[in-house]
Amino acid sequence: MRAVHLTAFGNPVECLEFVQIQEPPPPGPGQVLIGVEFSPINLNDLLVVRGTYPVRPSLPSVIGNEGVGRILAVGPGVQNVAVGDRVLTPLYGFAWAERIVVPAEGLFALPADVDPRQLAMLTINPPTAALLLSEFVDLAPGDWVVQNAANSGVGRAVIAFAKARGFKTINLVRRPELIDELKALGGDLVIVDTPEGLNLVKAALGTAAPRLAIDGVGGPSAATLISLLGRDGMFVVYSALGKAPIPISGIALIFKRISVRGFFLSDPEHAAKIRPFIVEAAELLRSGRLYAPVAATYPLSAIKDAVAHVERGGKVLLDVGAS
Repeated sequence: MRAVHLTAFGNPVECLEFVQIQEPPPPGPGQVLIGVEFSPINLNDLLVVRGTYPVRPSLPSVIGNEGVGRILAVGPGVQNVAVGDRVLTPLYGFAWAERIVVPAEGLFALPADVDPRQLAMLTINPPTAALLLSEFVDLAPGDWVVQNAANSGVGRAVIAFAKARGFKTINLVRRPELIDELKALGGDLVIVDTPEGLNLVKAALGTAAPRLAIDGVGGPSAATLISLLGRDGMFVVYSALGKAPIPISGIALIFKRISVRGFFLSDPEHAAKIRPFIVEAAELLRSGRLYAPVAATYPLSAIKDAVAHVERGGKVLLDVGAS
């Protein structure tokens, strides 16, 4: 059976290897066998490879934090899913292998008429977006939310969930060609992240101000979000794509009374809330209100090329079931 092994912690291009491994055993009580179809290469997967993520498997190990596939067999006592159902692989379920045995608890059948490549990206980004919108500020319809990295998987899901709840979004991007695309998905204001763009946002808002800022970048972009927040606003960090520190002004803390929080999807308090958001996100995919562009797909045998592509930029999926 084909798979990808993490052989050591370090450089992803050097430490990930295409391998042939033994088939998994038949599913036992409460377990299912999944034939994995697609799995994205996420930045958190690469953090696992580098040994800097809370998930740290014993090596060598298959990795892969999310994916989608078909149930090939069920063990005794499994009633929530059946053979043939398309399901998400469990979070941190090590999906970079053709077939995996996992617990059936929490699995559910996905819509049959949605692109499986899009479904493969449901486990992490959409619930992250939904929880960012629900867990920190008691938002009401008409309230403004501002975010950077608006073209990311989380950013696009923030736009979709916010639109469904009647919130208005200010979306900072790096490239002007993204503006019309994100507006078509429901972004109310889509602005290039520059000083000129900041002035445009302030002019459009007038006396209004966002109550929630969602940061996935850090550095100067985070400072832009903070400058837009209103009094008693909440600044929440979920990623650090820019790898730069967050410059928080003492003036903003003192006179605006801004609060700063971090978010990690796997914190225990979020566990029971994730499934309903995934179900909702699947319906948003079906209706076209949520969509994440895929730059390329690669077979498992091309894992090194796939990782190199991710590090250049763009969303990459592993076509795990490709022959």
